[in-house]
Amino acid sequence: MIRTGIATAAILAGLLTTFAAPAHAGRSAMPAAAQAAAATAADAAPFLGEWTLNLEGPNGPAVFDLTVKTEADKVLAEIKSDQMPPTPITDIAKTDKGLVLKFSFDYQGNQVGAVTTLTPGADKTAAQIDFADGAYVVTGTAVKKANDKAN
Repeated sequence: MIRTGIATAAILAGLLTTFAAPAHAGRSAMPAAAQAAAATAADAAPFLGEWTLNLEGPNGPAVFDLTVKTEADKVLAEIKSDQMPPTPITDIAKTDKGLVLKFSFDYQGNQVGAVTTLTPGADKTAAQIDFADGAYVVTGTAVKKANDKAN
């Protein structure tokens, strides 16, 4: 657990020194994100609730908690993990296949851009988080928490 935290910190530090401009200001490694339109409450309905994202990256497993909800017809979300405090997400879009959530978080005084995608499949929902325009990507599945009765 400590090794994973240290490795994650080292990777993020390397990412921050690699990119001179903020990650969200440049190109996007996510073609689906470029084709996304702002999500409405109806678009987000299948994704509402609390999710556990079980992801795998170059440095091993990573688990994130994601909550998607609506307030006054606006789609909102929050993501967190053991290494990342709760981070609000307000830039949420719907593609023809899924939901795209763009956010940035503070890492040692620097903003790191990230894009989370949820893509439903026949038997599971695929999940991916792309940090710093593809510099570090984790992929896996998203599972709705058992105590969540919404959809």
